[in-house]
Amino acid sequence: MIRCIVIDDEPLAVKQLAAYFEKTPGMQLVATCLSTEEARKALEKESVDAMFIDINMPDQNGIDFVRSLTNPPMIVFTTAYAQYALEGFEVEAIDYLLKPFSLEDFQRAAARLKRQAELKAASTDISKIDDDNALFFKTEYKVVRVSVDDIRYIEAMSEYLRIHVDGHPRPVVVLLSMKKMLERLPTPTFMRIHRSYIINVKKIQEISRNHVIMDADVSLPIGDLYKDTFNAYIQTKFLSK
Repeated sequence: MIRCIVIDDEPLAVKQLAAYFEKTPGMQLVATCLSTEEARKALEKESVDAMFIDINMPDQNGIDFVRSLTNPPMIVFTTAYAQYALEGFEVEAIDYLLKPFSLEDFQRAAARLKRQAELKAASTDISKIDDDNALFFKTEYKVVRVSVDDIRYIEAMSEYLRIHVDGHPRPVVVLLSMKKMLERLPTPTFMRIHRSYIINVKKIQEISRNHVIMDADVSLPIGDLYKDTFNAYIQTKFLSK
């Protein structure tokens, strides 16, 4: 059962979502909130797996509210404004429902939440770093050992990750989230530079025009959300007079 809260300053929108929950197996609505202030209090009281939240609200922008949470649940944004979509996914939203949305749209988002919950539960798909500085991954019905030092970069593909490793002819593909991957990797050697990319900073060859050049064939974009952190790290590496 996916435990959820709804945050929207429009009572009719809250009522509609509540009706959709009643028609969707596996989804439990534990609280409805008309403001982010109410939501913050609800999150202190309730164990919540997912949050359906409007973006354009009078007390606080929904995206800013999500960013303010230390450990946010899974997020589905609900809004009438399509221009927020990219920014919504920058904070790793599971889905983005554009108002007015149907029961079918809601149930597609619910299915994605359930798949993501299963992904989080599958934490055994990646080991802790062992004494030899290696990780073990479950992939394609086998277990693969990867030296952390050999990982060049990691690419997100929907619910999967493609781990590009020196000496491997093709990426190691695992069912895993970027967040879970980062929890296992040492910092600052591994840094997220985009919602779709984590890099091993020791493998950087060049930085050019908001792109990180890993080799002649691989140029990865630096996302706006990660640019300041990345640039601050690079500044520490410059030689001074």
